[in-house]
Amino acid sequence: MQSIVQLLKIGEVAKTSGLPVKTIRYYDDFGLLTPVVQRSPSGYRLFQEPVFNRLAFIKRAQSLGLDLKEIKDILEVHDAGQLPCGVLKEHLLTKLKVIQEQIEALELLQQELQGILSGWQDSPPKNLANRTICPNIQSQ
Repeated sequence: MQSIVQLLKIGEVAKTSGLPVKTIRYYDDFGLLTPVVQRSPSGYRLFQEPVFNRLAFIKRAQSLGLDLKEIKDILEVHDAGQLPCGVLKEHLLTKLKVIQEQIEALELLQQELQGILSGWQDSPPKNLANRTICPNIQSQ
């Protein structure tokens, strides 16, 4: 006995997933989703139940800082029939390195801001005020 595959319109997918229709269309146009090849008689994109697993993966990957291009690369490995865990790990390691570099840059900026604020003058000398916009942050 053949099982009946339920086809879902994009509005149904949006309602169930909690994502806006516009986002689902964008993901589909970007190549992240796999709609059923056919469309409804009125032209709606039709999806099968596995789209929800894919949307959940996309949401989670984005929450970990991956962009849509990176997510697409990972999904392409999955769509080729392989587990993308190795590719995903490489993307996450790269993301972690970038975050570590950003933290270091922010710590340097924090130190600079603390130094500026520790010597802050609400009313700098008039002779400096005429030569700069704000003597507190500009060199003389």
